[in-house]
Amino acid sequence: MKKSPVLGLITAVFILSVQCLPVKPAVKPAANPAKTPAGVSPETGKAAGEEPDRRVTRAFGDAGLPVLKQRIDSPDFSASLMDNSPLSLADFQGKVVFLNFWATWCGPCRAEMPSMEALYQHFKEAGFEMVAVNYRENRKTVNAFTEQFNLTFPISLDPSGRINGLYGVEAFPTTYIIDREGKIVTRVVGSLNWNTPELFAAFEALLES
Repeated sequence: MKKSPVLGLITAVFILSVQCLPVKPAVKPAANPAKTPAGVSPETGKAAGEEPDRRVTRAFGDAGLPVLKQRIDSPDFSASLMDNSPLSLADFQGKVVFLNFWATWCGPCRAEMPSMEALYQHFKEAGFEMVAVNYRENRKTVNAFTEQFNLTFPISLDPSGRINGLYGVEAFPTTYIIDREGKIVTRVVGSLNWNTPELFAAFEALLES
């Protein structure tokens, strides 16, 4: 999949899991600079917004996830959920959002889904939202997958790959953590066990920031 021409490179480099399966064309899941929306300077990596709260930075660092020194706006998008209801990322303004990009044929995606469900169940009543954007698969295939894994968090379809392109996704799974102001806090490329005390503490800090 071609990179979105509107996305630039920022100086923050995330050294993350290398277990992700590549989106075509094949890419090496190495330590890559995070992709960011337009409006962020590729020279400085800076954008408008306040620096993350120190507690949030420390909590995510303790969980092994570095955060952006300067949070940046997350691109808005509209999509259709599995029940055909409309979804807009802007609707989640004021909530912490866990935005995941995945596919049913991705082994690491399948591995992390149960821990995502646990994270969702723990925080869904605390101003937390989770959306998993499926890459170019049909509703029947995705529905069978969600039933097999008993997933309850919202799943949207991206049949054209437009949303994946908007976020510069090159490998699955890829996850963006977005704060209550709609700004990207961190980007995770690869499968992760989200059901850990350290990550729960990180999200608690973000929800309270």
